Amino acid sequence: MITAFLLSVAHVSTSLPMLMPKYGVFIYLVLFLVIFCETGLVITPFLPGDSILFICGSLAALDNSLNIFVLLLMFTIAATVGDFINFEIGKHFRQRLATRNKTYKIFTQKNFQRSQQFFDKHGNIAVFLGRFIPIIRTMIPFTAGMSQMKAKSFAKFNIIGGLCWVILVSLSGFFLGTIPIIKAHFEIIIVGIALISALPVALSILKQRRKPVA
Repeated sequence: MITAFLLSVAHVSTSLPMLMPKYGVFIYLVLFLVIFCETGLVITPFLPGDSILFICGSLAALDNSLNIFVLLLMFTIAATVGDFINFEIGKHFRQRLATRNKTYKIFTQKNFQRSQQFFDKHGNIAVFLGRFIPIIRTMIPFTAGMSQMKAKSFAKFNIIGGLCWVILVSLSGFFLGTIPIIKAHFEIIIVGIALISALPVALSILKQRRKPVA
């Protein structure tokens, strides 16, 4: 079931409605695992977190197949618990990844460096801000653990960020996803949201590259 769902994520707006009648209430488990993996496993930043939240919100508004309140609770738990686990993984492997290049490479050095720059620039609040940026969202908890951020501070920004991300994107889908023009151009809108979200990171990286070498 999970494999079939993951193979369909590239066309989530059309595949999810087809999977719902087939798997019934078990679709909640699949959705939970997707959000959990996107936030909790540093090797799966490609999963479409924003798309899942938005399309599930819009589907909840269209019929009774999905309950918006169950979705909000489920997604918030998945996002926050996932980040906690990602944070602990970063703490556990901090010394290991710093000394073993072979282990380090499986996490994609480019993404890790991008996340580290974002964390260094924004400090602890990067845990909150990173929630709204694809790729960074998956890498930031791991980076925070690697950087030895205090667990209490991480917990605060993690819970607030997870709650805000889930509510904002899911309810946007619930209230806006049923509008005909948005439904007709859903995939383009999702890509646009992703690009706009990633713009601050791209500008930050460009600014760093333009700095003169000392």
